[in-house]
Amino acid sequence: MTMRPIRIIGDPVLRTPSEPVTSFDAELRALVQDLMDTLLGAPGRAGVAAPQIGVNAQVFVYDADGHRGHLINPTLQLSEESQDDDEGCLSIPGLYFPTRRALHATAHGVDQHGQPLTISGTGFLARALQHETDHLHGRLYVDTLRGDARRRALREIRAGRFHSPGRQG
Repeated sequence: MTMRPIRIIGDPVLRTPSEPVTSFDAELRALVQDLMDTLLGAPGRAGVAAPQIGVNAQVFVYDADGHRGHLINPTLQLSEESQDDDEGCLSIPGLYFPTRRALHATAHGVDQHGQPLTISGTGFLARALQHETDHLHGRLYVDTLRGDARRRALREIRAGRFHSPGRQG
């Protein structure tokens, strides 16, 4: 089991759009396994994207609402209906803010062998799919916040008031 350190806000890799995966080889399968080990290696984690462990690749793993897996090179289809709930991020540990997301999401991509894969979910799974896909585009959930929630989040981040347990997330 290889649990990789989680990169914390301020690390440039979190703001860099990830490169699409083009080689479906042993190196990619090892990355998917490391991501899954990192996800399952600590309680309460719903997803981990490759940039969060310092890898510039469009890959993420998830474990939400009884669904667990990985997705490579995802694209999203989102519902018009939205949901508001508190959201947090391993890369900004300990901070949670009400975040608007689509209520339903369908993610299209491929698996680690290059085979087409589609994941659809509502509620928490939809939120996780959107959150992890954002990571692959260099976005963090705090970028979606508006108004008072955004001001509070930015103030907390600037002040370094998030819980940073080393680099493990």
